[in-house]
Amino acid sequence: MTLLRLDPSDNVGIAQSTLSAGTKIDGITVKSTVSVGHKVALTSIARGAPVIKYAQKIGLAYADIATGDHVHTHNLAFAAVDGDYTFGNNLRSLKSTKEVDTFLGFDRGDGRVGTRNYIGIVTSVNCSATAARMIADHFTADRLAAYPNVDGVAAFVHGTGCGMAGDGDGFEALQRVMWGYARHPNFAGVLMVGLGCEMNQIDWLLEAYGLEHGPLFHTMNIQSVAGLRRTIEAGIAKIEAMLPEANKASRTPCPVSALKVALQCGGSDAWSGVTANPALGHACDILAAQGGTGVLAETPEIYGAEHLLTARATTRETGERLIALIRWWEDYTARNHGSMDNNPSPGNKAGGLTTILEKSLGAAAKGGTSPLTGVYKYAEQVTAPGFTFMDSPGYDPASVTGQIAGGCQIVCFTTGRGSAFGSKPSPTIKIATNTNMANRMVEDMDINAGRILSDGVGVEAMGRTIYSAILAAASGVKTKSEAQGLGNYEFVPWQIGAVM
Repeated sequence: MTLLRLDPSDNVGIAQSTLSAGTKIDGITVKSTVSVGHKVALTSIARGAPVIKYAQKIGLAYADIATGDHVHTHNLAFAAVDGDYTFGNNLRSLKSTKEVDTFLGFDRGDGRVGTRNYIGIVTSVNCSATAARMIADHFTADRLAAYPNVDGVAAFVHGTGCGMAGDGDGFEALQRVMWGYARHPNFAGVLMVGLGCEMNQIDWLLEAYGLEHGPLFHTMNIQSVAGLRRTIEAGIAKIEAMLPEANKASRTPCPVSALKVALQCGGSDAWSGVTANPALGHACDILAAQGGTGVLAETPEIYGAEHLLTARATTRETGERLIALIRWWEDYTARNHGSMDNNPSPGNKAGGLTTILEKSLGAAAKGGTSPLTGVYKYAEQVTAPGFTFMDSPGYDPASVTGQIAGGCQIVCFTTGRGSAFGSKPSPTIKIATNTNMANRMVEDMDINAGRILSDGVGVEAMGRTIYSAILAAASGVKTKSEAQGLGNYEFVPWQIGAVM
């Protein structure tokens, strides 16, 4: 066993097992106990000098660090990003492919293709959340047995929609989420339920986005219907009328170019940037070569790695849009008396990650090496094929909600500490970064990318495994999070601005 040095220029290595004080490894004597995944100094590092991992600065030593020292929160300090950006000087050509891969999807006949066939109940405000859940709860497995092509009836409720400004970032983001779900290809039909007096009016959404009522799209307000009980009864009746039509949908071969895949991570550890994230990045490259789309998100979790993405931007404008998001987040955290280094979480740090710069360099690997073709607002419709980026917080449910609203029909979620996340209407594929956790949470993890280290599987081979799992899930194979019923409570629109 050796210390894992990711690049010859790195001055820290990663412990591949827990090392006790006095252990000699790679000619270095370890000075204190170092947990698996944590960093060991490969050389002496003077106070104020950069600590290098991934051939990038992950922070500054705020004390003299001796060779063999454990490098972590006690001697490694966060440092703001340098802000020295280049644009489009690291563009790699997509690997050409003659074969067109397909999956079995639901062709909606208007260019949209679904991977699932749900009926969704979307609320405009928290005041209609109970009504929506009660309508959805009526449709048990027994009641849906006559409609085998319908994956279920699911409610998408949230805690906002009123007590907010009627314009600005927060209102616009919520409206984009609602429109994105209303038009999502994984829904055969949608019922929107409001209260009637809320700030986030359903009628405004219909007018702004040109949504029209039809057999598979209905809206109603509790106040107009005259109460909760009648609203629930009316909602049940509307969905009962949708079910026969929704059940007519069937799976047909569809090109991979129709897929949009959310690239997500949560509960990261030191192995995230070594195993699962680079493997998912390779899967993203395969997807992009087929004309499909990968959507990276979590802007605070690319902080310190954004310069690597701007270098891959196909246009300067695209790269500058990304930098503008970084600047917005710096201002956002400052005016709320926070720090961009508030992330990593305690769990991330226990897993060996020390600063947001270190975490971001690993997280950005989910985007592979393909050119960056587009940068989008939170929940904005993603239209560019290839590798793209969407603004979002690092909070997983809020981030994934935005990616799904943007059109993602599949979510790929890497985790090192072990996440119990799942989503609807787009299923989540969970990818473990290490074999120990994968074996411990075997009922939750779809793929064990930890085999890259434990079994010597190549990153590209694991990437192809992930890509195959994407096509299987898109064709209807249930993911482990789906099998456990996750996804009913993970709809969390990003709430921006004051609650009034």
